[in-house]
Amino acid sequence: MTIDYLADGVKKLDIKAIISPDKDKLDTLVTAIRHLGNQPAIVFLNFKDAINRVSDHLDDCDIPHGCFYGGLDQHDRERALLKFRNGTHQLLIATDLAARGIDVPEIKFIIHYHLPIREEEFTHRNGRTARMHSDGTAYVLHWKDEELPDFIYGLPEEKLTENHKITKSIWTTLFISGGRKDKISKGDIAGLFFKIGKLKKDQLGIIELKSDCAFVAVSTSALKSVIQKVDNQRVKKRKVRVYTI
Repeated sequence: MTIDYLADGVKKLDIKAIISPDKDKLDTLVTAIRHLGNQPAIVFLNFKDAINRVSDHLDDCDIPHGCFYGGLDQHDRERALLKFRNGTHQLLIATDLAARGIDVPEIKFIIHYHLPIREEEFTHRNGRTARMHSDGTAYVLHWKDEELPDFIYGLPEEKLTENHKITKSIWTTLFISGGRKDKISKGDIAGLFFKIGKLKKDQLGIIELKSDCAFVAVSTSALKSVIQKVDNQRVKKRKVRVYTI
């Protein structure tokens, strides 16, 4: 048997450089995000303490995002990934904790904000994109005078133009206080939002069902009215609370 890795349909990973004129790369990161636009992406940093600084700067620039790193408790990490999966957040700022072993959606690109220390980390980060026969791009963001590790070389440069406006997601995540142990199914939750909440099909997003609760993405435009309709309603035999997280 011959396996042809060059055949059509095989995933393709591009690796490119984004060069910052300044040693502090925050402004270049913002320009890069606006250049690349509203697509699912992860920005990798080496240190959890740096995530707060980058996150604060993105907040100041009105760029919606979530954060994922070891300093967060498990509850907050799980919710960050959940919002990333259902589209509430298109952008995730993360340490190498997000480079492997987590369930994330198809990612169009990743950015190495901090250069990985070892080649293995570089490989695992890059493996978050160009998955399942899809194309993807890994961008190495570095200062113009920064020395690159031996395993990163000869990268074509991505020329940046701020040609996209970063907008808030059309989705908002709601918490529902009932889950599998209450004999509640995804179909029951969908029924609640369609029949009681009067949502249209395109206004209901991904439903994630847990043992004692559930999470659902709903259209932000319908948020206020739908919560008023579905909060404190019965699903199966349980009256559930519904609110944004």
